[in-house]
Formats: sequence, C-alpha cells, structure tokens
Amino acid sequence: MSPSRTPEQIRASLEIRRHELSSSIELLRDDVAELSDWRAQIRRNQKAVAIAVGVTGFVLAGGIGALTGALRRRR
Repeated sequence: MSPSRTPEQIRASLEIRRHELSSSIELLRDDVAELSDWRAQIRRNQKAVAIAVGVTGFVLAGGIGALTGALRRRR
C-alpha cells in the first residue's frame, strides 16, 4: 500500500498550517489587547458609561435614603 501523500506534501501542508496558526494567534493577541483596554472602551462608550454611573448613583443614594429612613422609623 502506498501513502496517499508524499512526505514532502505532508511537510508543505504542515508549514502552511503553522503559518496560518501563527497569523491567527497574532490576530487573537490584537483582539485581546483591544478588548482588555478598559480606558479605550470607556472613551468609546462615554455616553453609556455616564448613564450607568448616573443610574448607579441614583440607586445607591435611594438605597441609602431608604435605609436611613427605615432606621429612623424604628427608633
């Protein structure tokens, strides 16, 4: 039985796959670096961040106000 591919063909195929894998890893590194840059994410989404901060502040202030109100009623 003869092999369907020669050793040279297998080596060439492996080299192509190695190159493709290397390129994919570089692209993945770039994507991870971009996504993990939280400062850039905030700059890109300033409006959404401002709304989230405002809502969080409102909820926390309301929560603190409700807690102090409940504590005053107990006394």
